[in-house]
Amino acid sequence: MTDAPLTHLRTLVDRLRSERRLSADGYKALLLCADAGVCEYLHEQARQVAVERFGQRIFIRGLIEISNACRNNCLYCGLRAMNRKLRRYTLSQSEILDCCRAGYRLGFRTFVLQSGEDKRGDNTWYVKLVEAIRREFPDCAITLSLGEKPPFLYRRLYQAGANRYLLRHETHNAAHYRQLHTAHMSQQHRLDCLVQLKEIGYQTGTGIMVGTPGQTVDHLVEDIEYIRAFRPEMIGIGPFIPPADTPFADQPAGSVGMTLKLLSLFRLMHPAALIPATTALATLAPNGRQQGILAGANVVMPNLSPPETRAQYAIYNNKASLGAESAEGLALLARELNDIGYRIAYERGDYQQEPSPCNNE
Repeated sequence: MTDAPLTHLRTLVDRLRSERRLSADGYKALLLCADAGVCEYLHEQARQVAVERFGQRIFIRGLIEISNACRNNCLYCGLRAMNRKLRRYTLSQSEILDCCRAGYRLGFRTFVLQSGEDKRGDNTWYVKLVEAIRREFPDCAITLSLGEKPPFLYRRLYQAGANRYLLRHETHNAAHYRQLHTAHMSQQHRLDCLVQLKEIGYQTGTGIMVGTPGQTVDHLVEDIEYIRAFRPEMIGIGPFIPPADTPFADQPAGSVGMTLKLLSLFRLMHPAALIPATTALATLAPNGRQQGILAGANVVMPNLSPPETRAQYAIYNNKASLGAESAEGLALLARELNDIGYRIAYERGDYQQEPSPCNNE
């Protein structure tokens, strides 16, 4: 597979751009490709597709990490319930609204509320929070990333004013899922949640971590084919970073290069998707955010959380949350984007559906 002629690999990139799908062997050949010229051609084609669709605009989302409490024990996450060294916090509604107000003054028109899967018994708290944000900021998009919740709560949150929901499936391979999660967690339940979110009407996002322990290229191909069929409006791809005080603390980080390849593949497959250059990329590589954008990303999510809680949302080690990764660093972010020919887009940046090629069904 790695000895495939370079002209054949470029042809695969061209076919993916025009037809938006390949065979499993085609995806695998591109993922295994180590030729710098072919990889740059892949990124260039994805970049062209993104620019044709969005121009040189990069949408900003204000990330608010509302709680680091979590009931689960995923082996890859620093927020896991068994991490007794982590000091837990939950922001109040007034604190979250203050974050939104600060973000609105800075120009943010999308707020992303992220948390662990806490054990809160009063689901009305979430509904009241979304209602309060929608009431005060009627022109803003509200994105939720709260994990697996019952369908009735997804529906109530949508009715309260939430627009988007992010729920990474993490891996579509059942055996690999078992390597990453404890026995009480169900892969099918997570996939069912994603279907429910779409049916309710959310702009729905899913995605994976690249380089988690046990992950193979064949697993990545399964993920590609799942995402192609699911057609999410948002796709989150970031490298695995081992968190301290977890069973995976001594594992190697995921590959930035493989992450960028996948980002480009998904841009060619889903030209209209909202795809972030993730904080994990910026954490592993000094210019990781710029590399992500040049590979086809069109979203960044600066941190709007209170500065005193950012270090406590420790999903992995040394998470970038300052400088251009922070809401206060928009001027620095603007300069970094300008250096590669892009600019901040302050509008909501909603997903705009477009027809698929007839041979993509």
